[in-house]
Amino acid sequence: MGMILCATRGGEASYPTQDAVITLAKKQGDELVFLYVVDISFLNHTAAPLVVDVESSLEKLGQFQLIMAQERAAAQGIAAQAIVRQGQLRVELSTVAKEIGATLIVMGRSHGPDATFKESALQIFADDLQSETGIEVQILETSD
Repeated sequence: MGMILCATRGGEASYPTQDAVITLAKKQGDELVFLYVVDISFLNHTAAPLVVDVESSLEKLGQFQLIMAQERAAAQGIAAQAIVRQGQLRVELSTVAKEIGATLIVMGRSHGPDATFKESALQIFADDLQSETGIEVQILETSD
């Protein structure tokens, strides 16, 4: 049995990826962990009390998004774990993957104006992460 780590932003745009990774975990008999990363580096030049408040709010949002993902998994017979981390996505993905003994890292490909990465940048990110961790990284193509 393997361990799949799925990075998710949560929310409706993430549902196709969540559903696809839940199906994959079920098909392969693997355990599933959802990861939500709170990255507040964009607030570097903001007053410290505001940063703490925003960070706390985003962490609570992440916890809520992961509860929703766990409920989606449970509805399909998969008991998924959830982890919220603070930091940069690449660092936290790598760290968590190693901590939990992930055998596969999964990310979804978003299309349209809300996409976090351009298509080529996501593939480079995935290739670099796979080289760095030695863990297979798979980009799930989903229909939005």
